[in-house]
Amino acid sequence: MKPFLFVTDLDHTLVGDDQALIELNQHLSEHRQEYGTKIVYATGRSPVLYQELQVEKNLIQPDALVLSVGTEIYFDGTDVPDADWSEILSPGWSRDSVLSITSKYSELILQPDSEQRSFKVSFFLQQAAAEDILPQLEAELLKYKLNIKLIYSSGIDLDIVPLSSDKGQAMQFLRQKWKFAAQQTVVCGDSGNDIALFAVGNERGIIVGNARKELLEWHDEYPADHRYLAKDFCAGGIIEGLKYFGFLE
Repeated sequence: MKPFLFVTDLDHTLVGDDQALIELNQHLSEHRQEYGTKIVYATGRSPVLYQELQVEKNLIQPDALVLSVGTEIYFDGTDVPDADWSEILSPGWSRDSVLSITSKYSELILQPDSEQRSFKVSFFLQQAAAEDILPQLEAELLKYKLNIKLIYSSGIDLDIVPLSSDKGQAMQFLRQKWKFAAQQTVVCGDSGNDIALFAVGNERGIIVGNARKELLEWHDEYPADHRYLAKDFCAGGIIEGLKYFGFLE
């Protein structure tokens, strides 16, 4: 057994089946202690919402946290975002410009203050309006030469973030920092904002059995041998995938 880098989304991926989560936590804790495996949570949640879930579900302490859809990285329980990652995201990003342009769209409803971050502007956008709004909005933001991208997921959440920011690029940053090969890295997810984790390279991917339509459609369109579609839901699906790839016996 070798150490591996374990990167997982939280809601409806790691979290959602309490019994399976207890079993998975035990596997991961033992593997980290014995082999030096690294555990990373990559979530759209802000620090405030992460803390709520951490307490509620008794999540084990990760080696790194990727929060706010990949725009912030925290190491070893610190509450200050990693400066090296922030520096990578800064060029061409202007939060004020994003707010100014988006204010013209009445369909965009700002999410609560806790979800607005230095490198993330977040809205609620109803699915019915999204098809018309998203192409217009992206074109206008790019016209102003803003270094941004739009991430729309779960039929309601719109995040505008720096182009160089997402869960996948944050995972690559950590993988290179800790010197893990792609073959010794496993990523897990269930929804649209997890596509970045699966699309960035040939890391081993586990799509849980309860995955949302947008992720399954993407998986069908871009099939890959290094990706596994689990039958079990949430943490149960992760255990299934880890065994499939040989990370767990």
